[in-house]
Amino acid sequence: MERHARRPRPRIDALALGLVAVLLGAFGLRVWGIGHGLPFSYNIDEEGHFVPVAIGFFGHGFNPRYFLNPPGFTELLYAVYAVWFGGREAVAKAYVDDPSQVFLIARVTVALLGTVSVWLLHLLGSRLFDRRVGLLAAAIGAVAFLPVFYSHLALNDVPSMFPATLALLCAALILKGSGRAGGLGWLLLGGVAVGLAAGTKYTAGIVLLPLATAVLIRTREERAGVAHALAALALAGLATAVGFLIANPHALLSFSEFRAGVGRQRELAGGDELAKLGLTQENGVLYYLWAFTWGLGWIPALLALGGAVLSLFKERRIALLLLPTVVVYLVYMGTQDRYFGRWLLPLFPIACVLAAWFAIWLIELAAARWPRAARPVAIVAVIAILAQGLVYVIHNDRVLSRPDTRGLAHDWMVENIPAGTKVMLEPIVPARWSEDPNRADPATASGKRWELWDTARASVDDFGRRVPSSRFVKVDKYQRVLYPELLDEYEAAGFCWVVIGSHQRDRALAQPGEVPGALAYYDALAQRGEEVARFSPYKEGADPPTFNFDWAFDYYPLAYERPGPEIVIYRLSGGGCS
Repeated sequence: MERHARRPRPRIDALALGLVAVLLGAFGLRVWGIGHGLPFSYNIDEEGHFVPVAIGFFGHGFNPRYFLNPPGFTELLYAVYAVWFGGREAVAKAYVDDPSQVFLIARVTVALLGTVSVWLLHLLGSRLFDRRVGLLAAAIGAVAFLPVFYSHLALNDVPSMFPATLALLCAALILKGSGRAGGLGWLLLGGVAVGLAAGTKYTAGIVLLPLATAVLIRTREERAGVAHALAALALAGLATAVGFLIANPHALLSFSEFRAGVGRQRELAGGDELAKLGLTQENGVLYYLWAFTWGLGWIPALLALGGAVLSLFKERRIALLLLPTVVVYLVYMGTQDRYFGRWLLPLFPIACVLAAWFAIWLIELAAARWPRAARPVAIVAVIAILAQGLVYVIHNDRVLSRPDTRGLAHDWMVENIPAGTKVMLEPIVPARWSEDPNRADPATASGKRWELWDTARASVDDFGRRVPSSRFVKVDKYQRVLYPELLDEYEAAGFCWVVIGSHQRDRALAQPGEVPGALAYYDALAQRGEEVARFSPYKEGADPPTFNFDWAFDYYPLAYERPGPEIVIYRLSGGGCS
C-alpha cells in the first residue's frame, strides 16, 4: 500500500496572533472604567462641547453655531445616536432621563476609534518597515497613557487620531508604492483622511505635510516632472477640502461663523492672561517634550528620538517623510501660550513607529552579537518598552473605576444638607449637579436641590480691578473674583455652606502672586468656617502632586486613589448663619 503523504501542519502566524492580543488589550484598557463620574460628566469640554451639540442637531439642524472645535466628531455622534435611539424624541428623552447612557455611548465610540487607530498604527509600521515594527508600534500605542486616558472621554482628540493615522498610512503607501506618485487611489484617500482629521480637530491637519512630502518624493524619484507634481498636490488639496467639508460643511455654508470660531480658538491657544492661572510652565516646546516622557513613556520616547536620528542615516526618505512634521508641529504648538498634553496626540503615531523601529534595530544588533540570548533579550526589551505605559494605564483605569470625589460629596450633601439650603459651590461641577439628587429615577427628581450662590457677582477688568459683570464668570477666571470679604456677604445672605475644590484652589496656590485676594479668601475660610466634610482623591499618606493642568485632571500620578479634586465642605456660623 502506498503511504499517504502527510499534510503539512498549518503554521501559526505568531505576529497575527500578537496583533489580535494587542487589539483586544487596547480595547480592554480603553473601556475599563469608562463609566467614571456618570450620570455626570465632570470634564468641562466633554460636558459642553460635543455630546450636547450632537443632541442639538436633532432639533435645529446641522449648523453647530460653534466652531471653537470642528464638528466632525459631533456629526459622528449624531449618526451613532440616530442609529441607536432612532429619532429626535427618543434621543432627547434619553438625554434628560438617562444621560449616563448617552455619554457612555459616546465614550465607547471613542474607545472603538482609539482601538482602530492602534490597528492602523500596525499597518503604518508594517508598510514603512516590516510587520515586527508594526506589531511593536501597535503595542506601544495600545498602552501609551495619553491616548488610553482620552479614550475614556467623549472628546475629539482620540477620534482625530483615526483619520490622521490613516493619512500617514496613505503617505507611507505612496512613498513605498509603485507607479507615479504611488497611486491615485492612495493620494485621494490620504487627502480625504487629512480633511477628516482637520475637520475633527484642527491641529490634526498637520498630517497634510507628510502626505505632500510623499507625493514630492515619489514624483522626483519617478522623474515625473514639475507639472505632474503640481497636479498631484492639487488633487491632494482638493481631496483634503472634500474631507474637511464632509466633516465640517458649515465651514462653507456659515463661513462668517466659522471664521469667527477659528479666530477665537487662536486667541484661546495664544493665551488669555486671566485664563492661564495655574499654567506655570514657561516653555511650550519643553513642556511637550516632557509630556512625551509620561504620555508615551520614557523608554519609548527615547527610542523615538533614537529612531529619528537613525533614520537620518539609514532611511532618509522616511526621515524626510516624518521628521519635518514633528519639528513643525512642536515649534508651532510650543510657541502658543497654553499647552496641554493631549494636544500632542497627532504626533503619537509617528513617535510610536520610530520607537518600534529603533527598538527592533537594537534587538537585532544584540541578537547578532549574542545569538543564544536573542529570544530572552527580545522579551526583556519588549517588557521594558511597555512596562511604564501598562503600569500607569492600569493604575488610571482602577482610579476611574472608583467613585468620584464629587459624587461622594454630592451624596453626603443630599444626606446632610436639606433641599433649598443656600450653598456657595465653586465651579468644579456641571450645572445640573445640584438639581436632580436622583437622576436615575426622574419621577423622584425634585428640581433644584440647593440654591447656589451666583459666583459671577463680580469680575475683573484687564488691570485686575473688580467691576460689575454679567451673570456668569468663566471657570478659568473664577479665582480673580475672590476676596475675604465675600465670607461676610455669604453670611449676610444666608449662604452658610461653602464647598471648595482643589481644581480651583490649587490654581491660586500655584501662582500666589497673581491672585492674592484668592489666597486670603481661602485662609479666611479655613479660619472662620468649620470643616464638616472632606473628600480626598489621594491614597492615605500620599503626597498630593503639584498642580498641573494635565496631572490634576488625568490622574497619572500614583498618589491618586479615586478620580476628582479634593473637596472640602465648610459651615459658616456668623451673621445670618449663627
